[in-house]
Amino acid sequence: MAKSLTYHDQENIENTKRLREVIRDLPPFCTDFFHGIEPRTSARTRLAYSYDLKTFFEYLQKENPVIAKKALRDLPISVLDEITLPDLEEYMEYLKCYSTGTREDVTNTERGIMRKISSLKSFYNFFYRRESIRTNPAELVQLPKIHEKEIIRLEVDEVARFLDEVECGEHMTERQKLFHEKTKIRDLAMMTLMLGTGIRVSECVGINLDDVDFHNGGIRIHRKGGKEVIIYFGMEVEDALRDYMDERAGITPEPGHENALFLSLQNKRINVRSVENMVKKYARIVTPLKKITPHKLRSTYGTNLYRETGDIYLVADVLGHADVNTTKKHYAALEDERRRSARNKVRLRREDD
Repeated sequence: MAKSLTYHDQENIENTKRLREVIRDLPPFCTDFFHGIEPRTSARTRLAYSYDLKTFFEYLQKENPVIAKKALRDLPISVLDEITLPDLEEYMEYLKCYSTGTREDVTNTERGIMRKISSLKSFYNFFYRRESIRTNPAELVQLPKIHEKEIIRLEVDEVARFLDEVECGEHMTERQKLFHEKTKIRDLAMMTLMLGTGIRVSECVGINLDDVDFHNGGIRIHRKGGKEVIIYFGMEVEDALRDYMDERAGITPEPGHENALFLSLQNKRINVRSVENMVKKYARIVTPLKKITPHKLRSTYGTNLYRETGDIYLVADVLGHADVNTTKKHYAALEDERRRSARNKVRLRREDD
């Protein structure tokens, strides 16, 4: 009997299929790029690159009169040598706001522009290193300055009210309450798990029944890139999970979803979008001025863990950050808060001296 695929495996397959569809519309030499980066990138990363490159080549076709006369599939790699630094700087300006065949007024933040230009830099670097092109104007492009935003998170009292709302649904509309009766045990288990462990939404929906180990208080998850790790949970998470597992035992899943832990009302593995909407629904009631997403629940956990331990390396490890500098960047304000608190800890002279 063939081993059933994990959620991570299925996601890789779906992303690979989407990637192939996008590549079909790109210049043929792009295929070499995706084959070249495959050993060190995930299918999800390559798919993101493909969308970014599609945006770039569609821009060239729209704005460059010579390229406009050709189909993208007919473009030779020599076209990359015809692009200059000013061309790429104009492209950066274009990315702020543009239209496509299917969407009007597509906009990008500083981060969105930086990601698209970073993709282009990787693309050019690949062919330049292989000596397939003579010039590398992308190397000269200066990435936009990123203005760090304040981390949005739930405060301690907001976490309590958030979970109360998930459990009771007291402030919901009558229509929302009808659905809430069917999903509250599941929702409470998911929200408690995410707030109590800091796992990503994709990691949460990918959990299988046999990934939960109550004896050791741990859950097996698949990090970005496919790395498998064990995340440990406390009693509040355990209680919520056990309540849901009792309910889950009485549900007959749809074929192919038998091992999924969290199920939708259609008895299929719940998807990321549904969890995003779930978080938004409850958060809007509790804290309407904050835009709370699953990632903000993750930030909330990271903040609480750092405040309790003061150990930035532990926070980085638990959250699955490959580089502790990523963690430091997110929690810089808290580090400053801790440094400030140290100013009166050491006394130089006693007052009675």
